[in-house]
Amino acid sequence: MARERLVTPKPTTAEDEHYNWSLRPKQLSEYIGQRKLVEKLALSIKAALQRGDPLEHILFYGPAGLGKTTLAHIIAREMNSKLISTTGPGLTKPGDLMGILTNLKEGDVLFIDEIHRLNTVVEEFLYPAMEDFQIDFLVDSGPHSRLIKFKLERFTLIGATTRAGLLSAPMRDRFGIFHHLDFYPKEDLKKIVKRSAKLIGIDIDELGAEEVARRSRGTPRIANRLLRRVRDYCQVKADGKITAEISNKALKIEGVDDIGLDDLDRSYLRIITDYYNGGPVGIEAIASTLNEEADTLQDVVEPYLLKIGFVHRTRKGRVASDRCYQHFKISMPSNRQRELL
Repeated sequence: MARERLVTPKPTTAEDEHYNWSLRPKQLSEYIGQRKLVEKLALSIKAALQRGDPLEHILFYGPAGLGKTTLAHIIAREMNSKLISTTGPGLTKPGDLMGILTNLKEGDVLFIDEIHRLNTVVEEFLYPAMEDFQIDFLVDSGPHSRLIKFKLERFTLIGATTRAGLLSAPMRDRFGIFHHLDFYPKEDLKKIVKRSAKLIGIDIDELGAEEVARRSRGTPRIANRLLRRVRDYCQVKADGKITAEISNKALKIEGVDDIGLDDLDRSYLRIITDYYNGGPVGIEAIASTLNEEADTLQDVVEPYLLKIGFVHRTRKGRVASDRCYQHFKISMPSNRQRELL
């Protein structure tokens, strides 16, 4: 049974039109997947609306592309509130944050993406704002310095991170609600692909949607990106309807294989198997060999490879698994075989 709408829909705005273009759902009843999370979130929103209070501060954590930003937009809309969005790296000094906090209205939602990348000074400046809805700002220095207290309107902070372990304990403790987003099963991704295809005006059959979903690495953002590439191929090379055959041909051109690995994934894995004899090898060494940032590999590449068991993290570094060797149809080095015996 479909979940009921929590608040009266707002009139369509220019922001909503961009929201539709980006294929994000605008309310919880449209959200596909993460069922337990959505149920708990709906309960929290209803309770807050009944009390007339803002939601408690929320932390979303999990791999990139799973819907953390989307949920922040939905929460603001369901709470009939305004969303102010920023990023951890974008807040370099307390003054940056003060300008945002002092302009928040009652019930507004402040969304900070990559919140684990806040510097320590800004993070500590945020503590009293989260806990007591006030900030202490030091004016001048030396004998003329004075501390000014600003009272803030009650607001909801939503933090999103791909690395919850990098958040300090004092920051984590100030969130009242924690939600982990995990990779999506193929069935949910198929529903997302079919919904997105309808929104962008392309016809897709069941097997075509299933093929795109199967190669989407459990991630809605990737599913929508691949769908757009298949749409382009279909418009130029086919009759306008996406089938399994069309999806296969289009994704082969994109370099996406049967289980969703792309060129960067394969390069990462082959460096471990070929250059470093299967590992163990440190992430910095892999990044240097690939000429990529280590953070990119940890946030974008590794979560899915760890999920499907192609790579193991050990104290000594990354190690390619037997599944990885089987996928590439190459022999495991004899020394690795002995280690596994």
